[in-house]
Amino acid sequence: MNMELMVQYITYGLMALGVLSFLVAVIVQVIKELPRLNKIPTSVVALVVSVVLCPLAVIIACQYYKIVIVWYYVFAAFLAAFVVYVIATGGWEKAAEIWSRTKYKKNK
Repeated sequence: MNMELMVQYITYGLMALGVLSFLVAVIVQVIKELPRLNKIPTSVVALVVSVVLCPLAVIIACQYYKIVIVWYYVFAAFLAAFVVYVIATGGWEKAAEIWSRTKYKKNK
């Protein structure tokens, strides 16, 4: 595999994470005030939406591109759902805060 193809796949993967995170955040904002869901913490609703949406997105993509669905595609989507959940619930801010606390500061 050459570097150009690998960078292209990484870009597609990051794009998919971003789109799925956006969809999870939007869906959670829409459904979190429904009568039965308003008693459940928002982070739990976001996790459930992410765990449902990610494998569903992989299955839909495989059907669209006529790719045979293999068990490890669905398993990888299930694992990626946790990454999507962290991103959708503000994980970038947490990571940036940790980075800003631990990064090297020059002495003046």
